[in-house]
Amino acid sequence: MKVDAITLREIQMPLVQFFETSFSRTYSRRILLVSLHWDGATAWGECVAGEDPYYSEESLETAWYVISKYLAPSLLDREVGSARDCVPLFARVREHRMAKAALENALWVAEAEQENLPLWKLLGGTQREIPCGVSIGIQDSIEQLLEKIEGELAAGYQRIKVKIKPGWDLKVIERIRVRWPKILLSCDANSAYRLEESEHLKKLDAFNLLMIEQPLWSNDIYFHAKLQKQLKTALCLDESIRTARDAEMAAELGACRIINVKVGRIGGFSEAIAVHDVCQRAGIPVWCGGMLESGVGRAQNIALSTLANFKLPGDVSASKRYWKEDIIEPEVTVSAKGTIQVPNGPGTGYKVREDLIEKLTVRKEVLRKQRATA
Repeated sequence: MKVDAITLREIQMPLVQFFETSFSRTYSRRILLVSLHWDGATAWGECVAGEDPYYSEESLETAWYVISKYLAPSLLDREVGSARDCVPLFARVREHRMAKAALENALWVAEAEQENLPLWKLLGGTQREIPCGVSIGIQDSIEQLLEKIEGELAAGYQRIKVKIKPGWDLKVIERIRVRWPKILLSCDANSAYRLEESEHLKKLDAFNLLMIEQPLWSNDIYFHAKLQKQLKTALCLDESIRTARDAEMAAELGACRIINVKVGRIGGFSEAIAVHDVCQRAGIPVWCGGMLESGVGRAQNIALSTLANFKLPGDVSASKRYWKEDIIEPEVTVSAKGTIQVPNGPGTGYKVREDLIEKLTVRKEVLRKQRATA
């Protein structure tokens, strides 16, 4: 396969409702999409970097720059035998994993379509139906949060995850547990706490949580290991796990009992599979996290979630939870029992709505060997 051109697009999509974490509130998404053009065909990828460098050091602007100046030139007009072949091509560029993942994942889709295979089969997946949970952001009031949870439970979602931060944690979780004593419940701190607050965090043990996700520093594994020893509740690492080596370290130190795999954070399907395999050998279950993706990234998350060690409900929920109109068809839907049926068509099994993407595009750049046109 030879990539003849790469198109970068910024599209803008308003969220159905704001989404707030411990570090920001988002009302609308600026999304970087990439499309690879090869042998008359097109394959799509999505960069999950946010508008601002809050979740990670990457942003939409840094990703656009790194792809156009460094990553795309290493790929254009080069024969690529398989999607994995891009990993050494990108290796000279340090970090910038979300930028790399956008291109690599599009290559996996291209390879799957070329081989007339479902992407999930190419990745090595086995599960044909995946369990779904939801992530609910910080709300304006606890009552508003409870109303949201009630709606998601009625829709069939199997696990509820709520965002927490200092001042929005114990009382919130207590109210949820009083109303729903037996639901599968977890919380996500997005690095809002410090180790010296361990006595406070230990109070979460009273609420029978599935996990506490990433309570400490985003680049830390060692202090999470110290905290895990003090807690009955399982810790889940998210931002701290960027490579299979990080997952090995976390397992060796006992830093967590669960790991969240976000393919963009980890740098693409190749490394995500490696993280999955490390965790499987260590007996650590994984689940697929979300980054407010459009349907392009959501469809790829579904394919990843079919791997055998994705044993917990992920954040791969229905399109309608986020968008009035998604950019794929059919849109992602969740059954009444809280599952997604995995498509069996070539590639992701979903069709990209290029007409709608064109309408949503606010910036575009076409990259070819030796030249770029705006």
